[in-house]
Amino acid sequence: MADGGAFRDEPFRPEIVSSEVPFDGKIWDVRRDTFRYNGEEITREYVDHTGAVAVLALDDQDRVLLIKQYRHPVRHRDWEVPAGLLDILGEDPLIAAQRELAEEADLEAERWNVLTDVFTSPGGNDEAIRVYLARGVRATAEAFEREAEEADIEVAWVPLEDAVDAVLERRVHNAVLIIAVLAARVAREKGWASLGAADAPWPSHPKLAAAEAETAGQSAAG
Repeated sequence: MADGGAFRDEPFRPEIVSSEVPFDGKIWDVRRDTFRYNGEEITREYVDHTGAVAVLALDDQDRVLLIKQYRHPVRHRDWEVPAGLLDILGEDPLIAAQRELAEEADLEAERWNVLTDVFTSPGGNDEAIRVYLARGVRATAEAFEREAEEADIEVAWVPLEDAVDAVLERRVHNAVLIIAVLAARVAREKGWASLGAADAPWPSHPKLAAAEAETAGQSAAG
């Protein structure tokens, strides 16, 4: 058993024997991989995800910005933090987070930090989400025109303690909101010492890590 300081996830990249996309979706694909692990070949199917970013915006009164919108798979208008896909090729995750805060809440922020990194469901998809803490928030110069499920987004500023209570009393269910709120509460108690730099590397993101490794390999070869 690792001690507290060494307690961390371990990257591991098995040999991929074959990989195909049996379902090509509008937003996400389903990928089927066969790989070698512990001396045998194993086949698994999973949602091939772009990854995403999320933002916990905190104002000077220790209130967090929450948005409510309809999510069809669960048939709920659930409370969330602003979030969005990393679906623009080559876009920096921090820039994506800033864009999502503006698009979903008409806000911008002076100070950005990495709050936490998350695998949402590692047994069924390869989605990795980076959650940022945004402080020094203010309204953008112009309001963003939203559509589809985002057209009737409801926005609320909620005291951090009230958001924590909502989590513990099982009144909210969105996983990223729950993680973000609890992480912010603990980080605040520790004087924000656990926060990462806004441009910190993201080695646990499956696709970004692979792309960075490929770029490094090409640079070394050149």
